[in-house]
Amino acid sequence: MLRRTAVVASHHAVRMAGSSRPVDYRTQNQQAWNQLADSNSLFARVATDEECRKPMQTLDGRGWLPDSVAGLNVLCLASGGGWQSILYAAAGANVTVVDLSESMLRLDTREARRRSFQVQTVQASMDDLSMFANESFDIVHQPVSTCYVPDLKPVYAGIARVLRSHGLYISQHKQPVSLQISHRNERQQFVIGVEYYHEGPLPLQQDTSYRESGATEYLHRLDQIVGDLCLSGFVIEDLREPKRADYQVDVSHFGYRGRFVPPYVRMKARRVERTADNSGTDASTTSRIWTPGSPLRS
Repeated sequence: MLRRTAVVASHHAVRMAGSSRPVDYRTQNQQAWNQLADSNSLFARVATDEECRKPMQTLDGRGWLPDSVAGLNVLCLASGGGWQSILYAAAGANVTVVDLSESMLRLDTREARRRSFQVQTVQASMDDLSMFANESFDIVHQPVSTCYVPDLKPVYAGIARVLRSHGLYISQHKQPVSLQISHRNERQQFVIGVEYYHEGPLPLQQDTSYRESGATEYLHRLDQIVGDLCLSGFVIEDLREPKRADYQVDVSHFGYRGRFVPPYVRMKARRVERTADNSGTDASTTSRIWTPGSPLRS
Protein backbone atom coordinates (compact mmCIF):
# COMPACT_ATOMS: atom_id res chain seq x y z
CA MET A 1 0.00 0.00 0.00
CA LEU A 2 1.30 3.43 -0.91
CA ARG A 3 1.80 5.84 1.96
CA ARG A 4 1.54 9.57 1.45
CA THR A 5 2.57 12.21 3.95
CA ALA A 6 2.13 15.89 3.24
CA VAL A 7 4.18 18.35 5.23
CA VAL A 8 4.29 21.94 4.03
CA ALA A 9 6.98 24.07 5.61
CA SER A 10 6.36 27.71 6.42
CA HIS A 11 7.21 30.18 3.69
CA HIS A 12 10.28 32.38 3.89
CA ALA A 13 10.54 35.66 2.03
CA VAL A 14 13.67 37.38 0.75
CA ARG A 15 14.00 40.75 -0.89
CA MET A 16 14.71 41.12 -4.57
CA ALA A 17 18.00 42.87 -5.30
CA GLY A 18 17.42 46.59 -5.79
CA SER A 19 13.80 46.40 -4.63
CA SER A 20 11.87 46.54 -1.39
CA ARG A 21 9.36 44.00 -2.73
CA PRO A 22 9.70 40.66 -0.93
CA VAL A 23 10.12 37.52 -3.00
CA ASP A 24 8.58 34.35 -1.58
CA TYR A 25 10.94 31.88 -3.21
CA ARG A 26 9.07 28.83 -1.97
CA THR A 27 5.70 29.91 -3.31
CA GLN A 28 7.12 31.03 -6.66
CA ASN A 29 9.13 27.85 -7.16
CA GLN A 30 6.22 25.68 -6.10
CA GLN A 31 4.04 27.37 -8.72
CA ALA A 32 6.74 27.17 -11.39
CA TRP A 33 7.26 23.45 -10.91
CA ASN A 34 3.54 22.77 -10.69
CA GLN A 35 3.26 24.38 -14.10
CA LEU A 36 6.16 22.32 -15.49
CA ALA A 37 4.63 19.09 -14.20
CA ASP A 38 1.11 19.93 -15.37
CA SER A 39 2.36 20.83 -18.85
CA ASN A 40 4.21 17.52 -19.35
CA SER A 41 7.61 19.19 -19.35
CA LEU A 42 10.73 17.16 -20.09
CA PHE A 43 11.73 18.01 -16.50
CA ALA A 44 8.80 15.84 -15.35
CA ARG A 45 9.67 12.67 -17.29
CA VAL A 46 8.80 9.52 -15.35
CA ALA A 47 10.88 6.35 -15.30
CA THR A 48 10.29 4.02 -18.23
CA ASP A 49 9.79 0.25 -18.12
CA GLU A 50 13.20 -0.24 -19.70
CA GLU A 51 14.89 1.95 -17.08
CA CYS A 52 13.11 0.10 -14.28
CA ARG A 53 14.43 -3.23 -15.55
CA LYS A 54 17.97 -1.98 -14.83
CA PRO A 55 17.41 0.69 -12.18
CA MET A 56 20.93 0.78 -10.73
CA GLN A 57 22.49 1.10 -14.15
CA THR A 58 20.15 4.01 -14.90
CA LEU A 59 20.74 5.74 -11.56
CA ASP A 60 24.44 5.15 -11.18
CA GLY A 61 26.47 5.48 -14.35
CA ARG A 62 29.62 6.35 -12.34
CA GLY A 63 29.46 3.53 -9.81
CA TRP A 64 29.01 5.82 -6.82
CA LEU A 65 26.20 3.81 -5.20
CA PRO A 66 26.49 0.43 -3.46
CA ASP A 67 26.04 -2.63 -5.67
CA SER A 68 22.64 -3.07 -4.04
CA VAL A 69 20.36 -0.58 -2.30
CA ALA A 70 17.78 -3.21 -1.34
CA GLY A 71 16.48 -2.51 2.16
CA LEU A 72 18.30 0.83 2.48
CA ASN A 73 16.45 4.00 3.46
CA VAL A 74 16.80 6.51 0.62
CA LEU A 75 15.74 10.15 0.62
CA CYS A 76 15.18 11.58 -2.86
CA LEU A 77 15.49 15.28 -2.02
CA ALA A 78 13.78 17.95 -4.13
CA SER A 79 13.32 15.08 -6.55
CA GLY A 80 9.62 14.76 -7.34
CA GLY A 81 8.52 13.76 -10.82
CA GLY A 82 8.30 9.98 -10.85
CA TRP A 83 11.82 9.19 -12.01
CA GLN A 84 14.43 8.92 -9.27
CA SER A 85 12.09 7.63 -6.58
CA ILE A 86 10.64 4.98 -8.88
CA LEU A 87 14.09 3.72 -9.90
CA TYR A 88 15.21 3.41 -6.28
CA ALA A 89 11.97 1.60 -5.43
CA ALA A 90 12.52 -0.73 -8.40
CA ALA A 91 15.95 -1.52 -6.93
CA GLY A 92 14.38 -2.49 -3.60
CA ALA A 93 15.09 0.60 -1.50
CA ASN A 94 12.74 2.11 1.09
CA VAL A 95 12.08 5.41 -0.63
CA THR A 96 10.98 8.80 0.65
CA VAL A 97 10.74 11.65 -1.85
CA VAL A 98 10.61 15.30 -0.77
CA ASP A 99 9.51 18.06 -3.11
CA LEU A 100 7.88 21.47 -2.83
CA SER A 101 5.58 20.85 -5.82
CA GLU A 102 2.45 18.81 -5.22
CA SER A 103 2.10 18.27 -8.97
CA MET A 104 5.55 16.70 -9.16
CA LEU A 105 4.78 14.48 -6.16
CA ARG A 106 1.55 13.33 -7.81
CA LEU A 107 3.69 11.80 -10.54
CA ASP A 108 5.64 9.82 -7.93
CA THR A 109 2.38 8.67 -6.34
CA ARG A 110 0.82 7.73 -9.67
CA GLU A 111 3.85 5.78 -10.89
CA ALA A 112 4.36 4.02 -7.56
CA ARG A 113 0.75 2.85 -7.49
CA ARG A 114 0.91 1.75 -11.11
CA ARG A 115 3.97 -0.38 -10.38
CA SER A 116 2.84 -1.53 -6.90
CA PHE A 117 5.82 0.16 -5.23
CA GLN A 118 5.86 1.71 -1.78
CA VAL A 119 7.03 5.32 -1.96
CA GLN A 120 6.44 7.88 0.76
CA THR A 121 5.95 11.43 -0.51
CA VAL A 122 6.50 14.52 1.60
CA GLN A 123 5.65 18.01 0.41
CA ALA A 124 8.27 20.27 1.93
CA SER A 125 11.16 22.59 1.10
CA MET A 126 14.67 21.16 0.86
CA ASP A 127 15.91 23.65 3.46
CA ASP A 128 13.54 22.39 6.17
CA LEU A 129 13.79 18.65 6.93
CA SER A 130 12.54 19.02 10.49
CA MET A 131 9.88 16.34 9.96
CA PHE A 132 12.56 13.61 9.85
CA ALA A 133 14.34 12.09 12.84
CA ASN A 134 18.11 12.14 13.21
CA GLU A 135 19.99 9.49 11.21
CA SER A 136 16.92 8.31 9.29
CA PHE A 137 18.56 7.61 5.93
CA ASP A 138 21.43 5.70 4.39
CA ILE A 139 21.47 7.70 1.13
CA VAL A 140 20.32 11.18 0.17
CA HIS A 141 20.15 11.74 -3.58
CA GLN A 142 19.48 15.26 -4.84
CA PRO A 143 19.24 16.28 -8.50
CA VAL A 144 19.81 19.87 -9.65
CA SER A 145 17.73 21.96 -7.25
CA THR A 146 19.86 23.90 -4.76
CA CYS A 147 19.64 26.93 -7.07
CA TYR A 148 16.06 27.42 -5.83
CA VAL A 149 17.02 28.31 -2.25
CA PRO A 150 18.93 31.41 -1.11
CA ASP A 151 21.20 29.66 1.41
CA LEU A 152 22.83 26.22 1.19
CA LYS A 153 23.79 25.99 4.86
CA PRO A 154 20.36 24.90 6.17
CA VAL A 155 20.07 22.42 3.30
CA TYR A 156 23.42 20.82 4.10
CA ALA A 157 22.79 20.94 7.85
CA GLY A 158 19.48 19.12 7.43
CA ILE A 159 21.04 16.46 5.22
CA ALA A 160 23.92 15.97 7.67
CA ARG A 161 21.42 15.50 10.50
CA VAL A 162 19.17 12.95 8.78
CA LEU A 163 22.01 10.91 7.22
CA ARG A 164 23.57 8.10 9.20
CA SER A 165 27.32 8.08 9.75
CA HIS A 166 29.10 7.02 6.56
CA GLY A 167 25.88 7.60 4.59
CA LEU A 168 26.09 8.84 1.00
CA TYR A 169 24.99 12.22 -0.33
CA ILE A 170 24.84 12.30 -4.13
CA SER A 171 24.04 15.72 -5.59
CA GLN A 172 24.19 17.86 -8.70
CA HIS A 173 24.24 21.66 -8.77
CA LYS A 174 24.17 24.46 -11.31
CA GLN A 175 27.62 25.91 -11.90
CA PRO A 176 27.85 29.57 -10.83
CA VAL A 177 29.40 30.63 -14.15
CA SER A 178 26.40 29.20 -16.00
CA LEU A 179 24.06 31.37 -13.95
CA GLN A 180 26.26 34.42 -14.60
CA ILE A 181 25.58 34.35 -18.36
CA SER A 182 23.18 37.14 -19.31
CA HIS A 183 23.09 37.04 -23.12
CA ARG A 184 25.02 36.46 -26.34
CA ASN A 185 26.62 39.21 -28.39
CA GLU A 186 26.46 39.58 -32.16
CA ARG A 187 29.31 37.06 -32.54
CA GLN A 188 27.43 34.37 -30.57
CA GLN A 189 29.81 34.80 -27.66
CA PHE A 190 28.45 34.33 -24.17
CA VAL A 191 28.49 37.44 -21.98
CA ILE A 192 28.89 37.31 -18.21
CA GLY A 193 26.42 39.92 -17.04
CA VAL A 194 25.89 38.83 -13.42
CA GLU A 195 28.56 39.45 -10.81
CA TYR A 196 30.08 36.39 -9.16
CA TYR A 197 29.25 37.79 -5.71
CA HIS A 198 25.67 38.64 -6.63
CA GLU A 199 23.32 38.43 -3.66
CA GLY A 200 19.60 37.75 -3.76
CA PRO A 201 17.38 36.35 -6.52
CA LEU A 202 18.88 36.28 -9.98
CA PRO A 203 17.51 38.88 -12.39
CA LEU A 204 15.77 37.83 -15.59
CA GLN A 205 18.15 37.45 -18.52
CA GLN A 206 17.96 37.12 -22.29
CA ASP A 207 19.81 33.83 -22.14
CA THR A 208 17.44 31.34 -20.54
CA SER A 209 19.48 28.19 -21.16
CA TYR A 210 19.49 25.97 -18.07
CA ARG A 211 16.95 28.27 -16.41
CA GLU A 212 13.39 27.19 -15.58
CA SER A 213 10.60 29.55 -16.57
CA GLY A 214 8.92 31.30 -13.64
CA ALA A 215 11.34 29.98 -11.01
CA THR A 216 13.25 32.11 -8.53
CA GLU A 217 16.91 31.11 -8.63
CA TYR A 218 20.07 31.97 -6.73
CA LEU A 219 23.74 31.85 -7.64
CA HIS A 220 25.85 29.81 -5.23
CA ARG A 221 29.61 30.10 -5.46
CA LEU A 222 31.89 27.07 -5.47
CA ASP A 223 33.11 27.84 -1.97
CA GLN A 224 29.48 27.55 -0.87
CA ILE A 225 28.58 24.47 -2.94
CA VAL A 226 31.77 22.58 -2.04
CA GLY A 227 33.19 24.31 1.01
CA ASP A 228 29.98 24.56 3.02
CA LEU A 229 29.33 20.87 2.36
CA CYS A 230 32.72 19.95 3.83
CA LEU A 231 32.08 22.15 6.85
CA SER A 232 28.70 20.45 7.40
CA GLY A 233 30.32 17.11 8.16
CA PHE A 234 31.01 15.55 4.77
CA VAL A 235 34.04 14.28 2.93
CA ILE A 236 33.87 14.66 -0.86
CA GLU A 237 34.94 11.42 -2.50
CA ASP A 238 34.43 12.44 -6.12
CA LEU A 239 33.52 15.54 -8.10
CA ARG A 240 32.65 15.66 -11.80
CA GLU A 241 31.46 18.18 -14.38
CA PRO A 242 28.94 16.44 -16.67
CA LYS A 243 29.84 17.21 -20.28
CA ARG A 244 27.01 18.92 -22.11
CA ALA A 245 28.97 20.00 -25.19
CA ASP A 246 27.47 19.00 -28.55
CA TYR A 247 29.52 19.67 -31.67
CA GLN A 248 26.73 18.66 -34.09
CA VAL A 249 24.08 21.22 -33.19
CA ASP A 250 23.20 24.76 -34.26
CA VAL A 251 24.56 27.73 -32.29
CA SER A 252 21.09 28.33 -30.83
CA HIS A 253 21.09 24.90 -29.15
CA PHE A 254 21.97 24.50 -25.46
CA GLY A 255 24.54 21.91 -26.52
CA TYR A 256 26.48 24.68 -28.28
CA ARG A 257 26.46 26.67 -25.05
CA GLY A 258 27.81 23.61 -23.26
CA ARG A 259 30.97 23.79 -25.38
CA PHE A 260 31.92 27.02 -23.62
CA VAL A 261 30.13 27.06 -20.26
CA PRO A 262 29.89 24.04 -17.93
CA PRO A 263 26.29 23.91 -16.66
CA TYR A 264 26.62 21.49 -13.74
CA VAL A 265 28.85 20.03 -11.06
CA ARG A 266 28.11 16.58 -9.60
CA MET A 267 29.44 15.37 -6.24
CA LYS A 268 29.68 12.18 -4.24
CA ALA A 269 30.05 12.96 -0.52
CA ARG A 270 30.06 10.78 2.59
CA ARG A 271 28.86 11.68 6.07
CA VAL A 272 31.76 11.38 8.49
CA GLU A 273 31.52 9.53 11.79
CA ARG A 274 29.79 11.50 14.54
CA THR A 275 31.32 12.12 17.95
CA ALA A 276 30.09 10.17 20.93
CA ASP A 277 27.74 13.00 21.94
CA ASN A 278 26.46 13.25 18.34
CA SER A 279 27.32 16.94 18.24
CA GLY A 280 29.61 16.98 15.23
CA THR A 281 32.21 15.11 13.27
CA ASP A 282 34.87 12.70 14.44
CA ALA A 283 37.93 14.58 15.65
CA SER A 284 40.40 12.06 14.25
CA THR A 285 38.85 12.45 10.80
CA THR A 286 38.75 16.22 10.75
CA SER A 287 42.36 16.40 11.90
CA ARG A 288 43.43 14.71 8.66
CA ILE A 289 41.10 16.50 6.24
CA TRP A 290 41.43 20.12 5.21
CA THR A 291 38.20 22.02 4.67
CA PRO A 292 37.73 25.66 3.56
CA GLY A 293 38.21 28.02 6.48
CA SER A 294 40.53 25.65 8.32
CA PRO A 295 44.27 26.30 8.70
CA LEU A 296 46.50 24.29 6.40
CA ARG A 297 48.22 21.40 8.13
CA SER A 298 51.63 19.99 7.32
